[in-house]
Amino acid sequence: MSNIFQERNPFDILVRNFLQKTHNYQTLEESKLPHPVDIYEVENGLGLDIACTGIPKEDIEILIEGNIIKINYNKPTLEGEATDYIHKGIAKRSFNLGWKIDSRFDLQKAKAEFINGLLQVTIPYAKGKESKTLKIS
Repeated sequence: MSNIFQERNPFDILVRNFLQKTHNYQTLEESKLPHPVDIYEVENGLGLDIACTGIPKEDIEILIEGNIIKINYNKPTLEGEATDYIHKGIAKRSFNLGWKIDSRFDLQKAKAEFINGLLQVTIPYAKGKESKTLKIS
């Protein structure tokens, strides 16, 4: 009778883990995180905080088209930029973000500030867009 719980060496385990469809490790593509953004509702309207560490505010583009806000940054290619990182945890990569904003917010009156590497966009509530209750007749 064979023992199904026979001892395995580390190489056997590595090969078995590699060939299994379900695994506990992440590939490089799976480990990419989305760009860090906080979206929250405050008393005056809507707030968006977008992390822009190491990015000059002049290089960030904010477009408003109807009820859509788009925030873009295209990282320039720099000569002599260090590419042999031991660890790269600060995201200074290009991003292209966009959101459809609810009509109860007035996107045309949005304001943007750049404070300590954080792009803060505030969008006030639209006047006259408050919800109302209808009586059923």
